[in-house]
Amino acid sequence: MQTHHHRSLVISCEHAGNEVPPDYAAHFEGFGPLLQSHRGWDPGAHELALQMGAAFGVPVYASTTTRLLVDLNRSIGHRQLYSEVSRPLTPAQRKAIVARHYRPHRDAVEGEVARLIASGRRVLHIASHSFTPTLQGVDRNTDVAWLYDPRSPGELGFARDWLRALRQRAPTLRLRRNHPYQGREDGLNSCLRRRHGMTDYLGVELEVNHAYSLQGGPAWTQLKSDLLASLAACLAPS
Repeated sequence: MQTHHHRSLVISCEHAGNEVPPDYAAHFEGFGPLLQSHRGWDPGAHELALQMGAAFGVPVYASTTTRLLVDLNRSIGHRQLYSEVSRPLTPAQRKAIVARHYRPHRDAVEGEVARLIASGRRVLHIASHSFTPTLQGVDRNTDVAWLYDPRSPGELGFARDWLRALRQRAPTLRLRRNHPYQGREDGLNSCLRRRHGMTDYLGVELEVNHAYSLQGGPAWTQLKSDLLASLAACLAPS
């Protein structure tokens, strides 16, 4: 078990909602089903992030604007920054979207991480996400996963510790690392990792199967409780 407890915790949620800003409502006509789908947002991710923030007494940086307008977990220039809804907009319109709906969230998270590191703290950044149980007809046999850069010993150690702690509490959950995505792919964590290095910054994306939040009820309540308790176990001074 590595020492994670002396790190300052930062919690973010890039796909917290599927709201369409009024200025862009016309562009989303006919895209209702897409907005409701996992392409529109990460169901359950914001609720979990807020519970983590409350449990550990830290603010939660979240954006509830749909990722179909602009994806806050993609770098400027990335081909998935815009969706089929926002890609046809003019360069000027897209620039305005970045200024108004992308930069405020990114600047808030990036600024907080930079401020903490400048004050001599090390940062543990947990980005709360969820994934769809079925993609293109393929069932993903996973309940919870952690995405991180395997080249970062701190991230690997933290993901492994949290997985073990959760497995102790909930042995029947299907837990994976770097699945269904790779933690090294483009994202807010990768951007911060490059900027601050692997000693001062640990960034892990928590990915929860959104079947739990969409179904709600006791299983979802239990999963949130187990995730918080297992995280607390990892952060407790050893």
